[in-house]
Amino acid sequence: MLSLPLTTLTLTLLPVVSAHTMLYGVSVNSEPLLDGRNRSIRTPLTNSPVKDLASPDLVCNTRGGVPVPEFVEVNAGDTLTFRWFHWNPDDPNDILDPSHKGAILTYIAEYTEGDGRGPRWTKIHQEGFDGGEWATIKMRANGGRVQVELPRNLAPGRYLIRQELLALHMADFRGDDPEHPDKGAESYPNCVQVEVGGNGKARPDQGFDFNEGYTYGDKGLFFNIYIPFEKYTPPGPVVWTGE
Repeated sequence: MLSLPLTTLTLTLLPVVSAHTMLYGVSVNSEPLLDGRNRSIRTPLTNSPVKDLASPDLVCNTRGGVPVPEFVEVNAGDTLTFRWFHWNPDDPNDILDPSHKGAILTYIAEYTEGDGRGPRWTKIHQEGFDGGEWATIKMRANGGRVQVELPRNLAPGRYLIRQELLALHMADFRGDDPEHPDKGAESYPNCVQVEVGGNGKARPDQGFDFNEGYTYGDKGLFFNIYIPFEKYTPPGPVVWTGE
């Protein structure tokens, strides 16, 4: 009878865990949350992260340039609830592995049928580390939900909204470190088509370009969560309020 060392046997019996995530749906104010995959969400091909900062997938993921048939109808000042999941959207605990600590960022851009590349994005929301817990951990505790209030003076029109979960559990090394090719921050971007109503006048104007503005040396992307720290600053511009 073949006898395996205990450590080998233990590793053999452990399930393979793929701790990835993607958007399931977006609701407005107190409306029910419905499945928006491939309807209002440009749902990516997989729930895997994007790590290559030069890739067009960094913007709206692998199907960012594939328009979907619907738009989430909102008004300026409305609260959007984004719902994330891992494999099974019906399981409230199947969202994101708790090891994936990091930030949650939300951007907006004028609508395009393209993949969103270029200097077009404006940040409207961010959550990082509040001194007690990481944004992604709070999101897990909230059933995969993230709430974002649209700027109250946002001009009407069609937009893309990009929400990104930024996992830092591998970010203790730069993403371009040739000696540690599996390391680096993991970005999970998903883009939603929205149509904004109301009488707002402010048009997003930061002109942020992810492929230029996110760099491997950015302290928001190259950050060691395993050693004591006093402050974490997410990558990208400051939050735009529309005022």
